Parts: sequence; structure tokens; C-alpha cells
Amino acid sequence: MMFHSEHIWLFLLILPVVALLYASVGHGGASGYLALMALFSFAPEMMRPTALLLNLFVAGIAFYHYYKAGYFNKKLFISFALSSIPFSFAGSMIEIDAGLYKKTLGVLLLFAILKLLYDFGNKKPQVRKVRLWQGLLLGAFIGFFSGLIGIGGGIILTPIILLFHWGDMKSAAAVSALFIWVNSGAGLIGQLSIGVEISREAFVLVGIALIGGFIGSYFGSKRLNNSVLRYILALVLTLASIKLFFI
Repeated sequence: MMFHSEHIWLFLLILPVVALLYASVGHGGASGYLALMALFSFAPEMMRPTALLLNLFVAGIAFYHYYKAGYFNKKLFISFALSSIPFSFAGSMIEIDAGLYKKTLGVLLLFAILKLLYDFGNKKPQVRKVRLWQGLLLGAFIGFFSGLIGIGGGIILTPIILLFHWGDMKSAAAVSALFIWVNSGAGLIGQLSIGVEISREAFVLVGIALIGGFIGSYFGSKRLNNSVLRYILALVLTLASIKLFFI
């Protein structure tokens, strides 16, 4: 049972805040949910499917807001998603100690954060086209890793899109939101196919997380400019990196 923790009320208060922060930049928040569940001593076997389920709903509402605001680039999304979906499914079926992978990703995120902060003052770069082989290769890598540790892959994809100038902050958020949604769905199906069960209480968490996800994605897509969103993204990536190293 999930709700037997002495401090579960604190967990339920923090959860929508995490969802709000991540959804504002088009993310589902799985890395944040995993960190939060680890801190509150959730059963390890329930953490990955619960994080993927929350991701599915929060990334879905984030995509809705960014799509409605006109920021979705279908070609950019397809170039990554074609290979990420089957690899996310495959990765989710593997039960291994992912500690080394998590620390490797943590280091990569630190480099991405530094580059994002360095680029804040620069002029808006010209958007480039992603080549198909680049999208397929990166999509496969991100998808497999995402399935392996139970995330949607947005914390990897968004900085890659920005660093290679394949889109601006809001188009990256829109593409990442749907990318997270399909990968989380594939990962969750993979988990269910090997007999992992989802607790009924997880759906209570979905309702709570959606409150934060709705507010965050609404303001991210309509009220906040690219510069503010990049600072929020840098914060999100920093939190994710800390989680990967220490939790």
C-alpha cells in the first residue's frame, strides 16, 4: 500500500508542485516523481510503473496546452519517436541495476545545464533541420534509457533539441511532451507485460498531479516567454541531475 507512510500528507502536497514545475516546460516529471517516492520510502517495485503512469497524464495535459498554442512540430517529433517507442518498450522489460546509467545521465545533464545557462544571453539562433539518421539514433538511445529507468525521456530530448538548434524552447516543450507520452505508454505496457501491477492508489496520485500539471503547462504555453522557460528548464534539469546522482 502506498499511503501508509507517516508523512504521506507532505508527499501529497509536494507532488502537484513537482508536476507544475515539470509541465511548464513540457515534461511529465517522472524523474521528479521517482525522487519524491524514494525520499518517502515507496516500495521499489511500485515506483517505476507509478512514475510512468503519472508521466502519461501530466505529459498528456502539457502536450494539449502546447499543441493548442501552436508550438508542435510534427516532423521533429516523428524523427525521434519512430525509434524511441520500440526501444522504450524493450528497455522497460529489462530488470537490472541502472545505477551506472543514471550517474552517466546525471553527468550529461550537468553539461546541458551549463550550455543552456551560457546561451541565455545570446541572440536567437537560426533553427536547423534534424536529419533522419540523427533523429532515429538519438530516439533509440533516449527511448531505451527511458524505459530502463522509468522516465519519458524529456529531460534528455529537450536540451538536445535546444543545444543543436532544432527548435526553440516552446517547440522543444511541445515535441518533448508528446515524446514523453508515447515513451511512457510503451514503457508502461512493457512493465505490465512482465507482470508488474499498478496500485489503485496510483490513480489518486494521478488526480493530484494533474492539478499541478494543468496549471504549469497552461502558464508555460501561454504566459511565460522562452527566456523564463529556459531558466525553469535549467532548474528542472538540475533537480533531475541531483536525483540521478544521489537517490
